[in-house]
This record gives sequence, C-alpha cells and structure tokens, in this order.
Amino acid sequence: MAEYNWNEKHIITFPQDKIALETKDLHVYYGSNESIKGIDMQFEKNKITALIGPSGSGKSTYLRSLNRMNDTIDIARVTGQVLYEGIDVNRPEINVYEMRKHIGMVFQRPNPFAKSVYKNITFAHERAGIRDKNILDEIVETSLKQAALWDQVKDDLHKSALMLSGGQQQRLCIARAISVKPDILLMDEPASALDPIATMQLEETMFELRKDYTIIIVTHNMQQAARASDYTAFFYLGDLIEYDKTNDVFQNAKLRSTSDYVSGHFG
Repeated sequence: MAEYNWNEKHIITFPQDKIALETKDLHVYYGSNESIKGIDMQFEKNKITALIGPSGSGKSTYLRSLNRMNDTIDIARVTGQVLYEGIDVNRPEINVYEMRKHIGMVFQRPNPFAKSVYKNITFAHERAGIRDKNILDEIVETSLKQAALWDQVKDDLHKSALMLSGGQQQRLCIARAISVKPDILLMDEPASALDPIATMQLEETMFELRKDYTIIIVTHNMQQAARASDYTAFFYLGDLIEYDKTNDVFQNAKLRSTSDYVSGHFG
C-alpha cells in the first residue's frame, strides 16, 4: 500500500440543511484498542450517506455506535456524544429499546424471524399490545409496500419468511425495521450477500425510502456508494479522512488518499 501522511488535515464538509443525527468527539474502544478516534460528523435529513473504507477502518463500528449496538460487546467502551433531536443517546439513562424505534438497523445478512412474513412485521407491535387486526394489517401492507415487497408476497403473507429469496428476506428485514416508523435507518453492508439483481432492487428501495427516512449505509462496494448515496465518508484506521457530497468524493476528492481508495489504487 502507498505511504500517506494520515496526519494531514482531514476534509470534512458538514451538511447545510436539517441535521437528523450528529456525533461529537465519538470514540470507541475495544479493551485497550481505540477503534474510533474522536469523530465529529453530521447526517443530513432525508439523504443517504455511505460510509466507505478498507476492512478494519472502523466504519461498521462507527455505524453500530449510532444506536448503541456496541452495548452488546462486553469489552466495548464508547465515549463522546451521539445526538438525536438534541438528546445524547449515549447517556446511561436512555431506554435503548425505545431509542432503537427511532434509529433502526438492518444487518449485513438477512435475519428474518422463523415466522410467517406477516408475523415478522407484527411481532414487535403485538408485543407492544396492539391486537386490532385491521391496524396490524395496515402496518404490514404499508411497511411491505415501502420496502417494495408487497406485490411479491401479498398472497403468501402467512407462509414462512425463510422461504423467500435472499433479496426478498433483506427487504423483509427493512420492512420490519421501518414498521415502527424510525426516523433513521442504519444499514450495515445490506447487499453483501445479494446477487446483482437483488442489489439493484435494494438500491431502488433505498431511493424510495429516502423520501421518509434518513439512511446511513456501510458498503465495501464503491460502485454502490457512487450510485446510491448523496454523501460519502471515507474512513481509515478509525479516523474520518474525508466527508463530502458523493459526486465530489468520487470525481474531485480533496485528498490523494481518498482519490486512490475510491479509484481502487489501495485498500
């Protein structure tokens, strides 16, 4: 790999419009290892932001910190602020379950419940005490339509979700996440296990979801980041190196390191 001066001034362009989420001096430690090194970052409302960087750069760790998924790792320690509507979600008194209704997540591999398509969507709502079938039916239909899956499964709602294709399962997981109407949707390499056609369908779904949600996606696929995002952030060794509008990052990166990474010259 080429040698770079990683201490050169980083290029961070903050969005100018309404901010959906913000981090201030965010650090993540795994034991004594500092995985995320004090990142200040803002995410514009109703936009798609792609986090890119080589394996081990910290992009997934950063993403998981935005709705406290790192809480599940015993040796993880997170400091700094994650601000959602002016509230620091890192505060110990925050109800994490309630917070994740506002900041939802879709994981790298589809993880539908071993239940029917219908029950995958209604499970959380039924646990919350909703029993009215008309309300549940409406939640299912609306969520599946938003995830561009309704037409494919509307006649099979009571069949096992595990019978769906990989791409359909991933969109079902998106439908499940958005059924509680979060403001922000985190997506950790959601297309990595999908074929090219399913990936294209997923990206089309993301464009539609952007009307109602702010999306932050980790991807290792440069073409996907270039196609499917409004902003792109380049991570390396736990640092945010460059953050700007996607067209600028891919066509006119300010730093040589960013330009080399997006063009495939290192990483």
